Amino acid sequence: MLSVVLPAYNEEKMLAKAAETISGILEDAAISYELIFVNDGSRDGTWQEIEKAAKKNRHIVGVHFSRNFGKESAIFAGMANASGDCCAVMDCDLQHPPETLVTMYRLWEQGYEVVEGVKRSRGKESALHRASAGMFYRIISRAVGFDMSRASDFKLMDRKAVEALLSMPERNAFFRALSSWVGFRSTSVEFDVQEREAGESKWSTWSLIKYAVTNIVSFSAVPMQLVTVAGVFVFFFALVMGIQTLVKFFLGHAVEGFTTVILLILIIGSIIMISLGIIGYYISKIYEEVKGRPRYLISKRIGGSHEGTEGMD
Repeated sequence: MLSVVLPAYNEEKMLAKAAETISGILEDAAISYELIFVNDGSRDGTWQEIEKAAKKNRHIVGVHFSRNFGKESAIFAGMANASGDCCAVMDCDLQHPPETLVTMYRLWEQGYEVVEGVKRSRGKESALHRASAGMFYRIISRAVGFDMSRASDFKLMDRKAVEALLSMPERNAFFRALSSWVGFRSTSVEFDVQEREAGESKWSTWSLIKYAVTNIVSFSAVPMQLVTVAGVFVFFFALVMGIQTLVKFFLGHAVEGFTTVILLILIIGSIIMISLGIIGYYISKIYEEVKGRPRYLISKRIGGSHEGTEGMD
């Protein structure tokens, strides 16, 4: 059976359409399935739409968070509640073409354990959003060590890969990178990002920046290494400036005024403050991990075989 995980945040306008479209495609392809909608603390009628869809279709499971925990947590909650032999993750707004699920499933039947959805095109975007997204993927590709320029959360994984991801104890998990990191026999399928039929994108330039910073820190220590590089650079810069100052002093041409001193203090002080900020951010993430709080809390669940209210870690 194929389990399809669909994180949903303020998607009341698209939820019924998504449930109907994906169900129809999988039934036409004679694929046994379940759709797991995870309501990530939506402020609209998303949960009510999930309940309506679950009453109409016995293959639909609804998971309701106690509050907004973020997309990564919604993905992991969906996988934890999935009972299929393989599990696909896709967006609820149908910008990931549901027809591609059939192709992914057939590749899984051929023995592939991770089938990555790779973007052929990004669809229509504003110049600012395209530029910020491009910068985000360049930064994160360098940080995590994988080429993520066309990566997406749209992918299908065998039960073994799903269990491997769920067994990881870290709270601040970056699903898009971790699903590549686990390995297994992998292949990819290209797709074109579809236009959103209703609602609005949840990704602003600022949210992309926050998403990039959080996931880079959770998956890579590169920013900490940049602190060391900056320290070495400042050391050599100070060494050159020191030699220049001593030469001028012994030649009787000592630098007058405090311009050089002030510039050095400003440069070094700025780098120190930036470095402390990076270190402090890592310490805050370590603090979150040490506390061991669950990734999410489930307040309601509808459909499927799992019952009750639970927290997952």
